Amino acid sequence: MNSKALFIDRDGIINQDFGYVSSVEDFKFTDGIFELLACFARAGYILIVVTNQSGIGRGYYNQSDFEFLTTWMIERFAERKIKIKDVFFCPHAPEDQCRCRKPNTGMIESAVIAHNIDLFCAWMIGDKLSDVQLARNSGISKAIFIGVQGGEIADLHFDSVRVCADYFCAREPL
Repeated sequence: MNSKALFIDRDGIINQDFGYVSSVEDFKFTDGIFELLACFARAGYILIVVTNQSGIGRGYYNQSDFEFLTTWMIERFAERKIKIKDVFFCPHAPEDQCRCRKPNTGMIESAVIAHNIDLFCAWMIGDKLSDVQLARNSGISKAIFIGVQGGEIADLHFDSVRVCADYFCAREPL
């Protein structure tokens, strides 16, 4: 049986984006993220993070720093009974022209193979145009844009993660 999935960007969606967040001390969860992900999990979606981490490729931090912070983040979700199924990341700088950097589809292709995901039953949530383009490029059914401007090509657009969580949690099941 194919899985339905929610693909989640990290910086700007799971945590506040202060630019190249690489330590626990700089990591601040966005308001509403726990409620939003719990709502999708209750509806049977697996939760998968897909994140560009060009700070690794640019030498601002290393992969070990990213992995430590990712483990810490996943543990904070687990404390609230929210299971992050997997995390896919692109460590490359934009000029590297890799196939995993959003809006390219490498991370989604890997997730589909690893978790038998039905993209027709998948959502992508992000705060950048590249997140919405990733959804379109990979065949993800629905794209949610979080932010004040730029969500015109998304299926749904919310000003904040909190507003998005309130919207979806009031409409369960998805």
